[in-house]
Parts: sequence; structure tokens; C-alpha cells
Amino acid sequence: MSYDVAAVRAQFPALRAGTAHFDGPGGTQVPESVARAVADTLTSPIANRGRITAAERTADDIVLGARQAMADLLGADPLGIVFGRSATQLTFDVSRTLAAGWAPGDEVVVSRLDHDANVRPWVRAAEAAGATVRWIEFDPATGELTADDVAAVLTDRTRLVAVTGASNLIGTRPPLPAIARLVHDAGALLAVDGVHLTAHAPIDVAALGADFFTCSPYKFLGPHCGVLAAAPSLLETLSPAKLLPSSDDVPERFELGTLPYELMAGTTAAVDFLAGLSPVDGSRRERLVAAMTTLEAYEDELREHLETELGALPGVRLWSRAAHRTPTLLITFDDHDTAEAYRFLAARGVNAPAGSFYAIEASRWLGLGDTGGLRVGLAPYSDKDDVERLLTGLREFLAA
Repeated sequence: MSYDVAAVRAQFPALRAGTAHFDGPGGTQVPESVARAVADTLTSPIANRGRITAAERTADDIVLGARQAMADLLGADPLGIVFGRSATQLTFDVSRTLAAGWAPGDEVVVSRLDHDANVRPWVRAAEAAGATVRWIEFDPATGELTADDVAAVLTDRTRLVAVTGASNLIGTRPPLPAIARLVHDAGALLAVDGVHLTAHAPIDVAALGADFFTCSPYKFLGPHCGVLAAAPSLLETLSPAKLLPSSDDVPERFELGTLPYELMAGTTAAVDFLAGLSPVDGSRRERLVAAMTTLEAYEDELREHLETELGALPGVRLWSRAAHRTPTLLITFDDHDTAEAYRFLAARGVNAPAGSFYAIEASRWLGLGDTGGLRVGLAPYSDKDDVERLLTGLREFLAA
């Protein structure tokens, strides 16, 4: 495997400040090319989408380009790519739309492992429709969520199952294809929160079996917005609330108001940056799969080294123990407060935040209450020097 992390780091202006960033799961730093794409869009002639004036064509081309870029990243159909304010907003919108077809006696399944953005929208929608909410539980000792855990709560009244592609708290990656087969055999839909997974692995929405797949470009080097991917044929069956004169076409019927063109241009630039990490030539989709495969291997190697060193520190507990996981670690201390560790490290230029990070159900299920732990996340620009700075800081913190 060849991954030139020094060349990658050189393209991130924020890293020049000297901070070691382990806060990527909450939002990554952005490369120069992404910032430039956003700025160039804001300073270019632009208007509402159309094909008459040059300014209209600029906006339209940006939207179509961003849909295609995200389709290439996710292995999806560009006509099924929906842009929104955030993954949370998109999930709320879809949940309300689907709930219009639910009734008392129907069942909606959510997971204890998930970020609340893939829990509360479905819970609230189910409550409004009078549907029953059932919970998938995971093993708090290992962090594993299995297909059997899902099968245990499926019935012939299940209408939708919501589960994460990877836990943003402890990194666990549930076996989505196996889960999808069970869900579809039960006649239900599968909504996958791919926000954390998309930053760390190649994605093929169809192969994963997701009917709805959400992600956030700002978690993979892009700007702050959200994306939903679904089959256009599925989106055609849904009628979301919208303004009367707005388009009824798919995917436009799901996008409220004028799109943020500058953020969509930045999203395309982020996807192109990732494609540029590929060790092989080919189509953008082929380069993205190769790039994310290479990145996944690099991050896993760095994670394994970090885990080994953390495991040797006295009084440190690692909560990220699933067999298949992202390079995201949650740690707590026997005799120290994680919030204090967060502040101690920050004063030394190491950003590793503490909390439950909206994975409130997971944190409580692990016995960590609403406090959570210290989260350490690796990103494409993380290197061994960053890791050594973190470890040095933790040793000093534990000795203080």
C-alpha cells in the first residue's frame, strides 16, 4: 500500500497552525481546493438555475456536477441524490413523508448504536402516526451489533429499520448487507446513517442494501451540508410537503428553496480531492473506490498502532472493540475525568474532544450516561507524529 500522507497534509491550510486534529468525526479540515471552489462560486456570476443566461447555466452545472460527484462516491444514481441543510434535516424530512403512510399497529425499528439523527426523527414520526417503536440492542461488552440482533425485533408489521453504517461514538460497523436482506425479506425499508462510514471506506449503496443512505460532506473534507441517496424509483413514490410552484421532479421535490451552490461546488471539489488520492487511473468512480480502499488500509494501520499504545497506558479503557470498525476510538480513565483530558490536550495543541457526540442512546447503553468519553478519530491527514503527540499528552495528563 502506498499512501503519501505528507503530500496530503500539505494541501490543508488549517494544519499550518500546528494542531494535531483528532476531531475529524465531528467535521474534518478542508483542503485548499475545496475552499477555492466555494470562494470561486461565491465570486462568479450566478443566478437561480436555468439554461438561458450564463449565470443560470453556472448554477445548473454546479448542481448537476455535485449530484454526479456524490453518485460516483456512493455508487448511486445521480437522479437519486438529494441535497439538504444536514443529514439530520434530510432524515426528519423523509421520516415525516414516510410516516404519512403509517398507521397504528405498524412498527418502526431503531438502534441503540446510532447517532440520534437516525433515531429521533423516526421515533417522533412513529409517535405521530401511532406506530410502535422497537429497539435493536448491541453488545455493550464488544460494541457489536449483529444481523441476529436485528432479526430479533423484525415482524410482519415492520415498516422501516434505521441503523448506522458505522457508530460515530465507538466505530462499530454493523453487517449492513446481511441486515438489509433480513429487512427486505420482512417487507420493510432500510435507512442507513452513512455519515461516519462514508469518510472511512468505499461505499456502494446498492451493495449495502440501503433504501435511504445519508451522509455529510463536511465529514469527508467538504463543506457543511447533507446528502441523501436513494433509488429514483423509490423517491417517485413519496410526496413530501413542498411549495406549490416548486418542481415536482425527483430529486428536486425534496429540496426546499434555492440550493447552496457554493457548498455544492465545494462538495464536488471534496469528492475530486478524494479521487485524486487513488493509486490507479480510471473513471472517477473507479478512482474513488481505489482511493477509499487505500485510505481505509492506511487509517486501519495507524489505528492499530494507536490502540496498542493506548492499551499500554495505565488506567485507560478502550471502548472500541468491534471486529469491523472505523478508526474512531472512545476512551475513558479509571481515575480521571475525560472533560479534563480534553482541556489538557487542547492546551497542548491536540484536539480530541469529550462527550457523547449525539450518540446518546449508545453512550447510555454502554453505561457512560450522557457524558460519554474522550473520542479520538483519525482522518486522511492524520500521521504518526500526530499520534505520538496525543500519546505524549495523555501520558503527561495521567501523571499530573
